[in-house]
Amino acid sequence: MLSKKLEDALNEQVNAEMWSAYLYLSMSIYFNYEGRPGVANWFRIQFQEEQAHALALMDYLNARDAKAVLQPIAGVPESWDSVKDAFVATLEHEQKVTELINNLYALAEEEKDFATRQKLNTFVAEQVEEEETVRQIIDDLNLVGSDGTGLYQIDRQLATRTYVAPQL
Repeated sequence: MLSKKLEDALNEQVNAEMWSAYLYLSMSIYFNYEGRPGVANWFRIQFQEEQAHALALMDYLNARDAKAVLQPIAGVPESWDSVKDAFVATLEHEQKVTELINNLYALAEEEKDFATRQKLNTFVAEQVEEEETVRQIIDDLNLVGSDGTGLYQIDRQLATRTYVAPQL
């Protein structure tokens, strides 16, 4: 059984994951409207991944005889100045999520809840991958600058991303 403190913290993370999903869905909608279908696709897949993270945490709460509680989701931005700005915002957001996951891990250690710590190991590894992927996209965007052909190629590349459910 989870401590109340850890149960509450995991529910806060569920909310953070749902907010992340909402953010990425907003980005997808915006870039689809702006005529960047590949970028929109990338963010739509990211939306699905964040939903999967939230569901995995909710399932874990239930498995530990705790109650998953849905909380209101705060509003998210609706537009970005450029594709690069959106990915820079994404990296900053993912770094914040990494901090949240690390704090949860530390709490699980403090509570001597080894099962939760083990569950969070997958999230820790996932965050390394998330940040690395976004950094690479930013590097590519920096490389092409404002070159239309380069941006077109990146958009085409991002269109090939498909959803693969994370193993959480």
